[in-house]
Amino acid sequence: MKNSGREFIFSISMLAASSAIPIKAFSFDKEKKLKVALVGTGIRGITFWGKRLVDEYSEILEFVGLSDINPSRLEYGKQYIGVSCPTFTSFKEMVTTSEPDLIIVTTKDSTHHEFIIKGPEMGCDVLTEKPMTIDEVKCQQILDAERVSSKNLIVGFNYRWKPYDTKIKELLSKKAIGDLVSVDFNWYLNTYHGASYFRRWHGEMESSGSLWVHKATHHFDLLNWWINSEPNEVFAYGDLEFYGKNGPYRGDNCRSCDHKNVCDFYWDIHKDEFAKKLYVDHEHEDGYIRDNCLFREDINIYDKMSAQVKYTDNTILNYSLTTYSPFEGWRVSFNGTKGRIDAWMDIPYFEKTTTNEAEKHASEMTQNSEANTSFKPIVVHKLWKEFETVYVDMEKSGHGGGDKRLQDKIFLHPEVPDPYGRMAGVRDGAMAILIGIAARKSIQSGKPMKISELTDLKPLVKRA
Repeated sequence: MKNSGREFIFSISMLAASSAIPIKAFSFDKEKKLKVALVGTGIRGITFWGKRLVDEYSEILEFVGLSDINPSRLEYGKQYIGVSCPTFTSFKEMVTTSEPDLIIVTTKDSTHHEFIIKGPEMGCDVLTEKPMTIDEVKCQQILDAERVSSKNLIVGFNYRWKPYDTKIKELLSKKAIGDLVSVDFNWYLNTYHGASYFRRWHGEMESSGSLWVHKATHHFDLLNWWINSEPNEVFAYGDLEFYGKNGPYRGDNCRSCDHKNVCDFYWDIHKDEFAKKLYVDHEHEDGYIRDNCLFREDINIYDKMSAQVKYTDNTILNYSLTTYSPFEGWRVSFNGTKGRIDAWMDIPYFEKTTTNEAEKHASEMTQNSEANTSFKPIVVHKLWKEFETVYVDMEKSGHGGGDKRLQDKIFLHPEVPDPYGRMAGVRDGAMAILIGIAARKSIQSGKPMKISELTDLKPLVKRA
């Protein structure tokens, strides 16, 4: 199957447990279109990894199969993406029949490992959405399978590709504040975006591994990349104090709830045409309800989270995630031997904005290719000197321009060297989720957790 279509091979050798593998570029036969198959036709699958690929890269790739356990949502996904390829409720049948070069995995987090492992066994490279998986057992299974496979895996960490985040990496790499000593990182989810996780399967530990894994994986990957080291030990606190059993009202779901006139979180899914067509119209097939009650009893993840992470180079990270903030944004501070860097995004008290909180998440998730740029500051303050402000040209669409740049690198410019090392592979995916897994276990045990105790990966002092 390797030579049946467009050659799609990462510049990555087999993963060694004690060494970092640099991800350099993709390389494939440009005389033939890359044959792509997608498993999981939820919102991220059919938009970013579906319709956008068709709209932007149809000259160099083609979809040869779509797979999902929900047959009617699968047909809607096919229509939305705009392809004519066959659809399958069986992943194995799809791969056997369509013989793809690349499988893109956008299923429920708890099932990612199944396709990450099965894909290479059936002769395909794999690109997976974050997180790579949700616990240390599945992570080890992926590591073991990758070591005996000639195929390869990339994890779609798009935040690395935002111009703003890349500028932070550049400043740190150039030792603008000397050697890094500590980092303070705070992420705030508002009562629109944050609440959305608790309506869905993300609110159940067995499906998402909690937001320590599903959401914070994004942040931990950024931090590992910025710090240029690997996590060694994690101590964390967390609890469920706002959503779930803590709510003042409770119903089956928003549309049938008796409290819709008094609940601040009421959401009429029928007024969201896209959500209705993607989810409501197909829930009879698998029972997946998209507008579940935020205060249902079976929510068992954390809604407030705080952790300390010690890296192997002795950098200390202080991290927090709030899921019911009045605004959505983040801020980070880097302390070094020669100064400090402060950066932030969407903190309303620091900048003028015309976008309200209800619109913010929808704006971030759009794949609008229009420039829609603005300038965002990064403050560099060296010891004994006045601070300097660096302004970064920032895009609004597609995760701050990160989505577009990630896909352009994968499909258009694989051969162009990247001085920032933004492509993420198996080890990157593992180290990002292992911080969240360790945090979860630390909360449960009340003790610090060593990263090396979770899998056979041994943390390195410096990333390759």
